Amino acid sequence: MPATSPSQPNGSSVSIEYKDKPRPAASGDAALPSRSPYLPTPLEAILLSIYPATLVLGSIFSLLDPSARAAPYNASLQSHPSHLAPSYFAQKRNLFNVLFVKIGWFWTSLAFLVFLFSHPSVGPPGTPILTSKRVRAVCRWLLVTIWWIVVTQWFFGPPLMDRAFTLTGGQCELVAVQPGSMSEGRRLLTSAACKFAGGKWEGGYDISGHVFLLVLGGLFLWLEVLHVAGLRDERIIVGGSSAEHTGEIRSAEVEKTQTEARQHDYSELGTGVRAVLVVILLGWWMLLMTAAYFHTWSEKLMGLIVALLGVFAVYFLPRGVPALRSVVGMPGI
Repeated sequence: MPATSPSQPNGSSVSIEYKDKPRPAASGDAALPSRSPYLPTPLEAILLSIYPATLVLGSIFSLLDPSARAAPYNASLQSHPSHLAPSYFAQKRNLFNVLFVKIGWFWTSLAFLVFLFSHPSVGPPGTPILTSKRVRAVCRWLLVTIWWIVVTQWFFGPPLMDRAFTLTGGQCELVAVQPGSMSEGRRLLTSAACKFAGGKWEGGYDISGHVFLLVLGGLFLWLEVLHVAGLRDERIIVGGSSAEHTGEIRSAEVEKTQTEARQHDYSELGTGVRAVLVVILLGWWMLLMTAAYFHTWSEKLMGLIVALLGVFAVYFLPRGVPALRSVVGMPGI
């Protein structure tokens, strides 16, 4: 073996080689370079697959459940009429929908902040000290939040969801329109403004906002807390921290400090992880109910795809783009 560093006491030489160049091939290490840094780890792939599988499961249930098949479906409302709904969860006014999903990003953000300032893996628990991990985690939260705003709230006017709806022929149908004048509904370019005016959003392709929100929030929380499980880090990155390693495909472990590599007590759940898990599980249940009772299959699929695009940009793209990773970081590093 070539001598790449001065002789060190037993143990420290290993950490220097581990940090400055790829570790010697061991069980599982030889396969690292063969996987693209943009692809999820096996565990991440399982978590990602939960959400499309949930949509399929909910759709199958709606086809097999006699009450769901028999209940009429109102395409303009993307749901069953309330008085004929086959389940409590098939009603838009059910408490879980009103108090949780309708303000879902608030609960997602609250759970994230509780984790961020209570778990030792990102900084001193219970203190507002802005460690580098906390700052980068907030950057990731801001990026995901901006994506949520752009898709559902505002994008230099109507959000992307409403722009897609109007571009595919949709408009606001008001109850009363003055004859001989331009339809007022055509000038209401957002679903929120249409509902406020007492109209109905009809005629276009409506991306499922519920699916988008629940998938985006759930995966955001999963990927932020997954590193506390204490499992071996299987993420792959493209090196960029030094000229020697620029463009080199390596394990994400090499970017951890020696202190981080030695710490193994972060697998405790704590208040933060418990709060995150509560929001994730409740969000999964409401996603299942959305899949069973609301929207068409294509609308739900598009909501899933749009959510995954945001997750990829924030959590997988930086692994192959060192300049971006230097700003947003990676959870646990």
